[in-house]
Amino acid sequence: MSSTVELTKENFDQMVTDNEFVLIDFWAAWCGPCRQFAPVYEKAAEENPDLVFGKVDTEAQPELAAAFGIQSIPTLMIVRDQVAVFAQPGALPEAALTDVIGQARKLDMDEVRKQIAEQQAQQGQAPNQGE
Repeated sequence: MSSTVELTKENFDQMVTDNEFVLIDFWAAWCGPCRQFAPVYEKAAEENPDLVFGKVDTEAQPELAAAFGIQSIPTLMIVRDQVAVFAQPGALPEAALTDVIGQARKLDMDEVRKQIAEQQAQQGQAPNQGE
């Protein structure tokens, strides 16, 4: 049984809303580096059962890939409390993925939201207050 969840446009919002920590692997079957990253991602999912590890097949879900401006795959994204806190293209080695997960776990999300609000204020945008 896989420890990862297939994300689609039908379940994506629900998964990100219902879970405070979601990792997302944007991939495609034809992508060699994606296939190399898959077992690393699967192992990390098994080692972090408290987190949601989602996969978005960019061929089957082009709208999701477009919504996040995915230009190359694989791309790993981490969403905490409905805020994207990490996004990087490329197949991460196991040690790097473990490190990124550890860093994301340590983030103070109140501080992250404060920084986002400050950036939006500087850009003349009103902060998003949970539409």
